[in-house]
Amino acid sequence: MSRILEAARRTLQIEADALNAAEQRLDGDFERAVELILGAQGRLVVTGMGKSGLIGRKIAATLASTGTPSFFMHPAEGSHGDLGMVTRQDVVLAISSSGETGEVVSLLPLLQRLDVPLIAMVGRSESTLGSSAAAILDIGVETEACPMNLAPTASTTVTLALGDALSVALLEERGFTEEDFARFHPGGSLGKRLLLHIRDIMHTGEAVPRVPASASMREALLEMTAKRLGMTAVEDADGRLLGLITDGDLRRALDSELDLHATTAGDAMTPDPHTIGPDALAARGLQFMEDKAINGLLVVDEGNRVVGALNMHDFLHAGVI
Repeated sequence: MSRILEAARRTLQIEADALNAAEQRLDGDFERAVELILGAQGRLVVTGMGKSGLIGRKIAATLASTGTPSFFMHPAEGSHGDLGMVTRQDVVLAISSSGETGEVVSLLPLLQRLDVPLIAMVGRSESTLGSSAAAILDIGVETEACPMNLAPTASTTVTLALGDALSVALLEERGFTEEDFARFHPGGSLGKRLLLHIRDIMHTGEAVPRVPASASMREALLEMTAKRLGMTAVEDADGRLLGLITDGDLRRALDSELDLHATTAGDAMTPDPHTIGPDALAARGLQFMEDKAINGLLVVDEGNRVVGALNMHDFLHAGVI
């Protein structure tokens, strides 16, 4: 094994061991931290210096995007005016491996004056920060992955993972749903997958290909060509869906030398085709089509009347794929 790979594997193993140890240390303080945050009428204010601050920013961002109002406050700026952003209704999550970081410790008297609950992520529970906290999340590690045991590596990994654990626990306690998540992520493909419904991307009205069961295959072919969705619905006299004709059905009809003028759509259709409702999430529709290995899908209402149609290109254009 090369020295490069050996160093990489050693680092990952040290950090994996540190995470396993952190999991074993979880106790009532973690539950207390969750209860404090859930009980707050304000926000969770995350603070930390240096590498802890960088991890703290990510933790705050994850919390905010999963239903826990949160923001990051730089501790040095906090003692120079930014502490005014903290209210009596808030909870503070302070991160410091040593528990003695000057900029963080200097905030303690001000937080105590506001009577703001403090959660500490520390490596030493007996430290100044740990001693002042209502709940302690232990981020201590036996050794850093750095061969000199100096650069924060394993400890920052544990801190980040505990932040994720806190976010997920809060998410589950709040009953946070996919729809809630989508409201915080409206942009990009993720938001589209969670916010768009079939009705938002389907073709409607005159754009929907449809023929009566009595139509000839030639008429069905003309309808499919005009609407350009690679299929057409076949309906009864009351407009209810009877079946579906696709490009594949047309090719099979030609291969079998059927008379396109004499053969009706009702004779050549696939009866009881796969359908979906207009209120289904677009992402669900895409998954359904992939599972069934189909390229087109008809949208029907509760009365089995066709109200829309779509194909894979519509998901692509909508940004769902």
